[in-house]
Amino acid sequence: MFRIAVVGGRPAPVKGARELGIDVVLVHEEGNYDPAIGEHCERIVHAPITDGPAILAALRPLHEERPFDRVITTTEFAAESTGHVVDALGLPGVTEATARALKDKALTRELLDKHGLSPVRYRTVRSAGEAAEFLAEVGERVVLKPADGVASLHIHLVETAEQAAKAWDLLAAAEVRSVIAEEYLEGPVVSVDSFSHDGRHVPIGYSEYRMNDRFVEWEVSTPSRVAVPHLDELRDLTVRFLDAVGLTEGPSHSEFVLTPKGPRVLESHARLAGSGAPELVRRAFGCDLNRWFLTVPLGIDTLPDRSPDPIGGAAVRFFTPEPGKVDSIDVDDDLDVELRRQPVGEVPQVFLPHLDDFADHPVAAFIAKNPGEEVPPLLTVMDCVSGYVIASGTDADDAVARCEAVNSRIHFRTN
Repeated sequence: MFRIAVVGGRPAPVKGARELGIDVVLVHEEGNYDPAIGEHCERIVHAPITDGPAILAALRPLHEERPFDRVITTTEFAAESTGHVVDALGLPGVTEATARALKDKALTRELLDKHGLSPVRYRTVRSAGEAAEFLAEVGERVVLKPADGVASLHIHLVETAEQAAKAWDLLAAAEVRSVIAEEYLEGPVVSVDSFSHDGRHVPIGYSEYRMNDRFVEWEVSTPSRVAVPHLDELRDLTVRFLDAVGLTEGPSHSEFVLTPKGPRVLESHARLAGSGAPELVRRAFGCDLNRWFLTVPLGIDTLPDRSPDPIGGAAVRFFTPEPGKVDSIDVDDDLDVELRRQPVGEVPQVFLPHLDDFADHPVAAFIAKNPGEEVPPLLTVMDCVSGYVIASGTDADDAVARCEAVNSRIHFRTN
């Protein structure tokens, strides 16, 4: 029987672990997870998931009683703290240095430059004046954002010194302590979901996005149509990039901009992607990244020799009603899909509720809001809280069309 510790994150990859011969110790913060996940775990221990020494203190006695084979996480927030435990216990996996190299976007850029990959002009700036100076040097639009940001939060497109000053004030008000300025990368955003084992990286799925003017992604579709002409270069850049940051094992999610000069790295993460991406990859490529998260590192499943070809398409679209208090939500009578609704008075425990329940449904939807509840402005991915529709299709265009057909039949009215 294998034994692993999973730090924080969502429960999907943990389900079914016992059937695979894996005992799971879940480390999480009390009240921040669905207690039902306990039936899939050996035990649940509580610790702040961003505090590496605290997690180590909780796990070391258990490790001494019966060693863990791996300590892993699915969440960006616990990446460095999990790496701290991996290093301290001498286990294979994502080290604290690799986790930091991916979280700190300035360090990511430094490593890319060191290895001659994905040239992008950037600078760590410490004042509005330095941001304006960088803008003048670039001579074009630049982006100001947190060096360790997540979920498309606090990203500011800047074209003038006045806008740089305003963006700086907003970042300071949000208590952002480290800011990176980068040249604005013109082009569509795509991603590559990969898996690694023993230092070998296999790119699996490739997706594209639709987003609003705040760079918040409200639709993901795979396989990406716009990525196809660049696919060989994207896969090669992904592998070389993962080598550069020292990743040797586990899932990764890398985002790129397809600029006129070729693909450029936007950012990357040593974890399963969010927004339902592993389920999209399963539907479109037949590869179960949630299962691999547990099985490939332990040798239960074997990483394929090459990147798979798509077997279909898949898409997820978040509902994007106007911000405000919900007056009503009406569903057309001809909507014939699997539909779930959030019970009144209950709060979803995960970002995409019922995603596992929808696995066998070609099209399914979840309405997360009820009358009287608030729809927030779409300022970050975490504001995509009104629900979603997920669909399989013959290809990505077909899946997107099925999502749109459902979206057009569900009517949010807000004031």
